[in-house]
Amino acid sequence: MKITIVGTGYVGLVTGTTFAEIGHDVLCVDNDTSKIDKLESGIMPIYEEGLEEMVLANVKAGRLKFSTSVAEGTAFAEVIFIAVGTPPGYQGEANMSYVESVGREVAEHMTSYRLLVEKSTVIVNTNEQLTRTMNKYLKADIPFDIASNPEFLREGTAIKDAFKPDRVVVGVESDRAGDLLREIYAPIVEKSGCEYLQMDIASAELTKHASNSFLAMKISFINAVSRICELTGADITQVAHGMGLDARIGEHFLKAGVGYGGSCFPKDVDAFVRMGDEVGYRLDLLKEVQSINKQQREHVMRKLKQEMWVLQNKRVAIFGLAFKPGTDDIRESPSLYFVPQLQEQKASLCLWDPIAREKFNEEFPGLDYNDDLLECAKDADVLLILTDWPEIRELDLAALKDSMRCPIVVDGRNVFDAQAMDAQGFTYHSVGRP
Repeated sequence: MKITIVGTGYVGLVTGTTFAEIGHDVLCVDNDTSKIDKLESGIMPIYEEGLEEMVLANVKAGRLKFSTSVAEGTAFAEVIFIAVGTPPGYQGEANMSYVESVGREVAEHMTSYRLLVEKSTVIVNTNEQLTRTMNKYLKADIPFDIASNPEFLREGTAIKDAFKPDRVVVGVESDRAGDLLREIYAPIVEKSGCEYLQMDIASAELTKHASNSFLAMKISFINAVSRICELTGADITQVAHGMGLDARIGEHFLKAGVGYGGSCFPKDVDAFVRMGDEVGYRLDLLKEVQSINKQQREHVMRKLKQEMWVLQNKRVAIFGLAFKPGTDDIRESPSLYFVPQLQEQKASLCLWDPIAREKFNEEFPGLDYNDDLLECAKDADVLLILTDWPEIRELDLAALKDSMRCPIVVDGRNVFDAQAMDAQGFTYHSVGRP
């Protein structure tokens, strides 16, 4: 099949490349000329393990092409996936202007039936607004369908998630749309054995926000429990393990730390809360989730300040700038909270991250960055860990201690074993552990 993907961010580029890999002809469209120029030159605008190799292979095979023209994309394929950004607005609501713009442009250039598929994370009943937009700008009585196909890709494991999804969710209102989407996903569903769920559009749209909000709630819950552990002498790692063995709860997202970040959870929880307010139901539960997440960063910052007393002129090494391992994404990363706080305290900073350094430098130019963990920690008065990269876990603790001026570690991700750190002579602060 021929497929157009509008938007070449994480979702659009991974989805388009995956479709090309399973045999479809794909045209990826983006209005960012520099991004398309990079892609046509074989330069990836994002980091995702395995993505570059797959893009280059499918471009070479002729199954994956790029363009800056929605008109070209509309003419190219019967099925058009909308994978543009829906950034938060001033009050947390999702900004739907990019989605609306794609719908308008497609309508203006359509000459025959098209299926528009919402791949972007959209609020419930976006399909109704998109349908109205299409009807306003169509130049003739041309049939079309709107469908919802929410994504569940995790940054850092997006390629794996694309080929072996937990489920494929589609929301349709016509047999024609349903048949097209089933045909597109057939190779993935057949090979992975995942569940293919076809439902009404509103339910599919809501599934995405409900899923991400629940996962964010799970993270905030275990962080709240970690605070109780610190007050009572309990160990959050043991508590979380005991909870996770219950099949009704599960072990995933029960890891206490400095809080969630990234491009999805903060934005999607905000949008879900806002949507609840608009339809007349206050999602106070999720408002508390947001509050706990914010408080967790403040709590770790207090640990650092209480240990160091005065941060001015102290050398602080920071391990981890990305919001999670395996990605260069720094959106809503804890590092964006801690670095300005430490700058305000006039601390001297040295930063390490194996992938996100370049993007972080765009936000904070002129800081001291180091590609080597031990060199980054050299002569540091304290080490702050914000991302649980595996390279940190593999560090020689004796060498780390020798490199630091003061062997003090504030571990916001519980990377190290507390007893091992104590045995090495570190002053060690973690989250939710005695």
